[in-house]
This record gives sequence, C-alpha cells and structure tokens, in this order.
Amino acid sequence: MQFSTTSTTQPAPAALREQALHHPRIGTVFTDHMVTIQWTAENGWHDARVRPREPFSLDPASAVLHYGQEIFEGMKAYGQPDGSVALFRPEENARRFNASASRMSMPTIPESVFVDAIEQLLRMDGAWVPKGAGTSLYLRPFMFATESFLGVRPATQFTFCVIASPAGAYFKGGAKPIAVWVSERYTRAARGGTGAAKCGGNYAAGLTAQAEAIRNDCDQVVFLDAAEGRWIEELGGMNVFFVVDGVLVTPSLGTILPGITRDSIIGLAKRRGVRVEEKPYSFDEWREDAATGRLTEAFACGTAAVIAAIGKVRFDGGEFTIPAGPLTDALRDELVGIQRGVVADELNWTWRVK
Repeated sequence: MQFSTTSTTQPAPAALREQALHHPRIGTVFTDHMVTIQWTAENGWHDARVRPREPFSLDPASAVLHYGQEIFEGMKAYGQPDGSVALFRPEENARRFNASASRMSMPTIPESVFVDAIEQLLRMDGAWVPKGAGTSLYLRPFMFATESFLGVRPATQFTFCVIASPAGAYFKGGAKPIAVWVSERYTRAARGGTGAAKCGGNYAAGLTAQAEAIRNDCDQVVFLDAAEGRWIEELGGMNVFFVVDGVLVTPSLGTILPGITRDSIIGLAKRRGVRVEEKPYSFDEWREDAATGRLTEAFACGTAAVIAAIGKVRFDGGEFTIPAGPLTDALRDELVGIQRGVVADELNWTWRVK
C-alpha cells in the first residue's frame, strides 16, 4: 500500500518535546503526526496517509459513538545502543489486532500494512523516541466505525489510525512491588464474550472496579471469573503470573487477553528450564499458597508496565503480602534487555525500523 505524506506546519514547541523526552508520561504528550487508512465495504483499504496529528471530524450518528465498534493495540518503539529504533514482535500485535477485529465484526487489515503503518509514523516522528532508561515511545494503533446510521448491525466504514506518545514508568515509583485489589463484586468478561478482544468496552466495564482498587490504596484490580467468582483471570490492564513450588502458573486463555508480553514471558521461562503451567488458579489457592509459603512470587505483565512484582494483595476482609523473588527480576531484566538491544535476541523478536 502506498502512503501519502504531509508534514505538519505546526510542530510541537522544542521545549515541550524536550520535556516529554526527558520526563515522559504516557498518553499526555503526543508526537506531531499520525497515520490514517480508510476502509469501506465497496473499496476495502485505501487512502493511506501520514499526516499532521489533528482532531477527527465525526458525524453525531457515527456507529462508534452508539455501538462501540472499536479496537486498539498497545506497543512500543525502543531506542537501541547504536541509535536505531526497534519494535518488539509487531507481527504479533497485528495478529491480535485482527483477532479483535474479527470478534467485533470489523474488517481485518493485512499484517504487512499494519506494521508498515507503524514504521511510517516512526520514520516521520523518530526524534520523539526517548533514550533514557525505562523510557520508550508508546504506539497506539486503533480502528473505529465511522459510518453514520442508527441500527444494530456491523458498520460498513472504518478508520484505522496510529498515534504515539513518549512513555516512562507505568506505575508511580518505578519498579517497586505494586498492591492489587481483588474484586469480588465486579467481573470483566464471560465465556463467549469479548474478553479476548482488545476493545474499549472491556476497559470501560472495568473502571468502576479500578476506582474501587484506588480507594483501597491499590495500583490495580484483579478480576475473578464471571461464572463462579473464584478463578483468577487478569488485572484491569495486565496478565498475571504466580510462582508456586517453583512452577510458573498463569491463568488459561479464553476469556482473557492473549498478552504478547505474557507469551514472551512463557517462552523466556521455558528457555530457562522453568516449568510453566497455563491453568485455572483460584483466589482461595492464592491466599492459601501465600500463607503456607508455597507461593514465592507473583507479578503482573503487559506492554505498558512490562513486568511488575505484586507485593500486596487486598480484598474485602483482609490482605496478605508476597515477597519479592529472583525469577520476576530475571525475566524482567532479560525481556527489557532484548527490547533495548543489550541482550542477545536469539528468538528474533526485535524488528529494526529502517
């Protein structure tokens, strides 16, 4: 697909960009440009453009505003020791994006076009990639329904877009262990629902529970399954792992998001000779294993936070603590090292932007 390119005539002030690069806060300052591609039932994907970042003009009857037909991805670009920029497994983001699109009755986009759109934006706004430790350029590809109509059916017009924002540490305080709140009142997804799709409605449905977590002085909420209310699924924005008797345990896929960081951790752990089990793990087991000492570590993972140790678990009626552990640190260091080009990428996960 050929992209037309229009440079902005109003770039961000140099002082603002320097501030964003040296003290990045994800999602607060954005780069100068964006990529857009249009899709219609008649013409398929067309009108691919790299253009100045600007507001969209939407009809009040646009389907996304009424029926929530939209999806998104989260990924990062990392500065490398030689001054180049690299992506981490972008083809996996493309595949997950298309899986979300299929679930939400939206058009899929060729994986090569998805990755090319990311690279096009990075070639234009590469100067926005931070170089400091723990920093990156967060990339947000997304797609939404633009057809104007009122009626419950899949839309026939969509816009795909990519925007970017310099990012630092996801949690306040950097890499310190986080506290999580186990929600026994709210659920995020059910079997046959959209839990495995990365759509905004999933996150909107979790905001009340996340607010409850914050009121209880926690960083994130942990959701239990909708059917029985006993099996741990995932956090509000991340997957979760437990180290029990030396085995790395993580909830099975199905109603949770198939995280790319999750998949990478599983691969790295197995290469280390660590036994990995994807299986149901209940909240009762979590408490009991913590009390008996069988549970030695727990951590959350995702694109934004990478790997964050869980140090405290709160719930209605109590709390318990989890010690920091060596596997969490080792996996974080290896994964971040691969992403930043300081650890050998023997799995060919990094993608250099040319």
